[in-house]
Amino acid sequence: MSWKPLRALTRRSVLPALAAVLVLGAGAAAHANRPVPFGDRMAEPGGADASPVSAQSLNTGQLELKVGPGLEAYDRTSGSPLWSYRREGATALYLAMAGDSAVVVWDDGMVTSVRTSDHEVRWHRAVPGLSEWLSGEGDPGAATRTDVERRQIAVQRATAALQPVIENEPGVAVVTPALLMVFRDRDGDLRFNSRPLGGCSYDPLRAVHTDDAVMVPRICGGTNGSGHPLPGGITGIRLDGQGWQLNAGPQVLLQRLDGHRVSIDDGPIVGHRIFDTRKGAPEPACGGPTVPFAALKPGTDCPAT
Repeated sequence: MSWKPLRALTRRSVLPALAAVLVLGAGAAAHANRPVPFGDRMAEPGGADASPVSAQSLNTGQLELKVGPGLEAYDRTSGSPLWSYRREGATALYLAMAGDSAVVVWDDGMVTSVRTSDHEVRWHRAVPGLSEWLSGEGDPGAATRTDVERRQIAVQRATAALQPVIENEPGVAVVTPALLMVFRDRDGDLRFNSRPLGGCSYDPLRAVHTDDAVMVPRICGGTNGSGHPLPGGITGIRLDGQGWQLNAGPQVLLQRLDGHRVSIDDGPIVGHRIFDTRKGAPEPACGGPTVPFAALKPGTDCPAT
């Protein structure tokens, strides 16, 4: 058996190894100092510092959640701060619960889901056009608004934009005048998205949600071929993908009655009806042809109004 003695290290042989070490070190330093995705900053227990943008406060389990610069959590019993979640360069405007998650709308158009049990950020989703609508860019008179007015409008619109659904598979719908998107909370998966018909827009300020669905009025401008104004409508969607389109006037008013029923008031001509989002259909009117005897006491198929 033959063997070769170890070769003495020379300057030429040391340089490649030294260069490799320097490259690895620089890569590690860059990795350690790279910007946090989406500007996330989570403060440890005791590091919360809330200065709420709005008076919104939600109680969930042992936590009281508030909207401040970010999402602030407090102990419900003692009132002491527990943790604080912020995003660099963004301000939280509104939060809603989807199952066990707190879903937050930010002024830069981002929507974030945070699991409250361990304050883990689960997902972020950017919604096209949301930040512009929240800020009121392009509104008549926008240039003359004060900072307080701009903030009030942003909070009001963020409240309307975020519509949670909690039954079976929790999730949220995000509504802007030009777009409707529905996300599953478990993984942030996009389950549905829709744009209104040409010449029409959604009206988030009149949108409502039940436990399993979201209903959004549509406004349509212009006229049809006969010169009559284009009718409005209502878009309804469930997280499981089932949806429907309802005819309605431009001033239709929606009101949530309970976990599965929505009141639809469409003016003196079309009238009033109740829509069941679980069945995806209007409820029969009391005393109508679907009710054989008017003397029967109204039940689940014929609610008293």
